[in-house]
Amino acid sequence: MTHTNDSRMPVLFVPHGGGPLPLLNDANHQELGAFLSSIVAKIPTPKAIVLITAHWEEAQVTLSSHPHPGMLFDYYGFPPEAYTLSYPAPGEPALAEKIARLLKANGITVKLDNQRAFDHGTFVPLKLMYPEANIPVVQMSLVQHLDPSAHIAIGEALSPLREQGVLIVGSGMSFHNMRAFFSSDPQVLPRSQAFDGWLTHVLTSEVKHAKSQLIDWQSAPEARFSHPREEHLLPLHVCFGAASSHSPQARQAFSDMLFNTAISGYLWQ
Repeated sequence: MTHTNDSRMPVLFVPHGGGPLPLLNDANHQELGAFLSSIVAKIPTPKAIVLITAHWEEAQVTLSSHPHPGMLFDYYGFPPEAYTLSYPAPGEPALAEKIARLLKANGITVKLDNQRAFDHGTFVPLKLMYPEANIPVVQMSLVQHLDPSAHIAIGEALSPLREQGVLIVGSGMSFHNMRAFFSSDPQVLPRSQAFDGWLTHVLTSEVKHAKSQLIDWQSAPEARFSHPREEHLLPLHVCFGAASSHSPQARQAFSDMLFNTAISGYLWQ
């Protein structure tokens, strides 16, 4: 499917899995890998991608602006092939500057980083989604304060990009508790399902106060169990903000178990 000038690009939140495992034929990641490889058939081909990664935090919103970003292997303890992966997609400094202007116009402080390489929150999903690596990518950081309302506001400022052929992707995890992933506690799965069910209901139903509920996400069932620290959830808040003016309701595009926990991905069209 190709992009047409009068179409509005969707917004996508994807779970990126454990480190490089989706790219290493890990049995636990087969369903997630299949989702990431197939989802692009259901959306227009973007002119460029803005990816908000859970693995980059700065004091203010920061955008990668190197024309040819390198690779940042920000994980350890994996087989040697995990450190020879490549994703040679170009950057797009002009788009980074355009995004910076959009954010500044909305009162959001921003800077460009012309050295930042692609971290695994970026290259793992994109290598499965767009293996040809021929679509320009601008990587975006979270803000260190991890304030949910501020991240929704960042997304709202990005919304006009959808009319310009830019695909906004949030890369994180709907559940991210490292201890729980490797626990044998039989309560882990139902506890993760409680949060996953709440999140899916808020995003996909006609909930009048979805924004306020996402801001107050810590009040959700099993919220802090599901996210002892919320950096993997907040790319979703940016996605919600980017989508909310035109397509406030998402659909659950992915639902599966990963390390005995419930994991979801969402698409706003």
